Amino acid sequence: VPGSGSGYANSTRKMTAYRPFRLRFLFVLALLTLAVAVCALGIGPTPISPAQVWAALIPGQQGPSPVDVAILQLRLPRVVLALMVGAALAQTGSAMQALFRNPLADPSIVGVSAGAALAAVAAIVLGDSLGWMQSLSAQFELPLAGFAGGILAAWLVMRLSRHEGVTRPSTMLLAGMAINAVAGAGIGLLIHMADSTALRSLMFWMYGSLGKSGWSEILWAAPLMLLPVLWLPREAGALNALLLGEAEAGHLGVDVPRLQRRVLVLVVLAVSASVALTGIIGFVGLVVPHLVRLKTGPDHRLLLPASALLGAILLVVADTIARTAIAPVELPIGILTALTGGPFFLLLMLRYRNSAELS
Repeated sequence: VPGSGSGYANSTRKMTAYRPFRLRFLFVLALLTLAVAVCALGIGPTPISPAQVWAALIPGQQGPSPVDVAILQLRLPRVVLALMVGAALAQTGSAMQALFRNPLADPSIVGVSAGAALAAVAAIVLGDSLGWMQSLSAQFELPLAGFAGGILAAWLVMRLSRHEGVTRPSTMLLAGMAINAVAGAGIGLLIHMADSTALRSLMFWMYGSLGKSGWSEILWAAPLMLLPVLWLPREAGALNALLLGEAEAGHLGVDVPRLQRRVLVLVVLAVSASVALTGIIGFVGLVVPHLVRLKTGPDHRLLLPASALLGAILLVVADTIARTAIAPVELPIGILTALTGGPFFLLLMLRYRNSAELS
């Protein structure tokens, strides 16, 4: 065929050139993540220089100074949590968009965030009166309740969406909407039942906060968030095939039902743990994949890890702004991400509404 050899050579050169670009892009994002984390550790009521931050992070000193204590016990857990939650929410959002072949998909679409929120709100409002939470340590009450609620909501959605052994994405969307509606009604009822003391804690948790978790909570939640972040890139090839359609992916050797189950389980683990520790933080899993896709395209070999890194960066920046913008009062980070992410996403939709990406 005339020109076929030239076309094959051009394709090979493009693939060969793409790999260094992918590595360079991820390397730049990794360096930016490190720089943002160090800067965030130094920003606060008492500014700390990058040199002091590095000195506090290096072990083997004579004894901890007040600056070391402030960094290691107050700021570092918060920055680490922001990195993990941002990476988990952004990457699971990218995976959900591929799984449903819908650029508007988000981890909350399966009802995980709403289920976790309902369980945590119930723990705040009803825990003491029912007495069942008195045996638990106070620092684990909300994380455990939120995680259980997220897992239960996801299990219900998965059960409702399976028919004859096949998970149907369209049915799952409807089941997730139903779970979100029921959970929202339950949260509204509990808000009316809450007293003034519980109401402040309840509202602050619902709109997201990174300031209520320490090293003990991070240690048990880290595997649940990091396992999906590390595993999902292994599914990049299958997710790329799924973008062509379920039938086409099946012809390429992808077991679509098993892929859907694996991805959903990973999404549930990551989002449940994130919401259990920080409350509901919206738009990270929705906007970040679009930002990355504008630069890298739809290839999930690069999209998934790049979304994790950019999500970590953006959540660290957002949390730094939330805790310093009107200090000593702290803004709920969920409100901040909604105020910035919502208008941006609307502009993104208006710009690309006629493109194939959003069709």
